[in-house]
Amino acid sequence: MAERGRPRAFDRAEALQKAMLLFWEKGFQGASMSELTAAMGINAPSLYACFGSKEALYREALALYEAGDGAELAAAIAAAPTAREAIEIYLMRSAALFSRPDKPAGCMVVLSVIHATGTSDEAGRALRDARGEMQGVMEARLRSDIARGELPPSCDPPAIAAFYATVQQGMSIRARDGANRTELEAVARGAMAAWAGLTGAQA
Repeated sequence: MAERGRPRAFDRAEALQKAMLLFWEKGFQGASMSELTAAMGINAPSLYACFGSKEALYREALALYEAGDGAELAAAIAAAPTAREAIEIYLMRSAALFSRPDKPAGCMVVLSVIHATGTSDEAGRALRDARGEMQGVMEARLRSDIARGELPPSCDPPAIAAFYATVQQGMSIRARDGANRTELEAVARGAMAAWAGLTGAQA
């Protein structure tokens, strides 16, 4: 009896992990098909057969990144006892993640602002949503603290969350420019020094 199709000759999860690292380092446009297939250990027909297109592969790679570093940061924010601690953990943990010697510098989602040239409008919207997701998580923590009376009702959760999201995004760019963990942590501490002024909370 004839065989029904040939078994896949590569590990899909491992190939996707390698594609993620290349996209993280070079971006969508910067990672050529030849570089992707070489990194993944497959040929172009196998890539298209398994992932559909370069853009579909890129979106899967971003989802994989978010399931790792993104989920870790969201969990840390959710587990912190107060909004202030949540945001401090978010910035300090980002400093550590962005400067790992064994991974590309910075945040793959943040860097997609400059690295996603050539993707479709639909992918662009998905990337904007991904970049805004953590800001929404911080807003929710701030609102929770207001409801519990730990922050004054006069503070502005969207503005505060936007400020700290912008700081974290800037840290990602600084990391890509070569800033080390110590330098990034100094930025994080400086941003936290603004907490009382932003929230109106007692020091």
